[in-house]
Amino acid sequence: MNSNPSPHGTLYLVATPIGNLGDMTYRAVEILKAADVIAAEDTRTSKRLLDHYAVGPKRMVSYFGPKEHQRAETLLHLLLEGKNVALITDAGTPGISDPAVKVVRRAVAHGIRVIPVPGASALLAGLSGSGLDTSAFTFEGFLPVKSGRRMNALQRHAAEPRTVVLFESTHRIAKLLDELEQIMPERRIVVARELTKIYEEFLRGTPAEIKARMKGARLKGEMVVIIPASDSHPLELQRDAEDG
Repeated sequence: MNSNPSPHGTLYLVATPIGNLGDMTYRAVEILKAADVIAAEDTRTSKRLLDHYAVGPKRMVSYFGPKEHQRAETLLHLLLEGKNVALITDAGTPGISDPAVKVVRRAVAHGIRVIPVPGASALLAGLSGSGLDTSAFTFEGFLPVKSGRRMNALQRHAAEPRTVVLFESTHRIAKLLDELEQIMPERRIVVARELTKIYEEFLRGTPAEIKARMKGARLKGEMVVIIPASDSHPLELQRDAEDG
């Protein structure tokens, strides 16, 4: 672990695999083993990862759920006491569309050192494998649940001059494809699912084409939806679809 002249502990934001356990970095494993406390989004989910890499018995604090605010305060006090805390999420990079942000904000506000330990990211994996323009992009995360705000966001994304990256759950992907078909029926989008897993798949085509291909499929986990820029050349996107 990095030396820290401060009397306070250090908060490590440790990226974890998004599917394939082999995507854990050596540095991440070393930090988890050396940490005084491991903060996990869900301790039951994290136990499988920790057991796989033989991370010995540790004090663990769950920071997800109805006690999220209270647990963030607990972690802050541990850091102020000089404990080194390794924070992990269920999958991917902490703080990206998950509640870890609340812990990080408190740490920063109290002058506690925050060290990101990069690794797997569904956002970057989906974008890099999409075949769409990556020179400039915007990340939305999860869309609003309420229909009005959701449609307003999608209308805004339809006019976006950069590639747009979204996260979506298996329970709402059909609804999203219906909405995209309504707003941008000819736009050739990409849906990345099961990233890094055995059945990893990049679906390319119009919203209607992708919806037809997904019909009847058993869907698991979160998906990454990549929408090309509003001014993308249709022939280029057609080639992307044919290559996929």
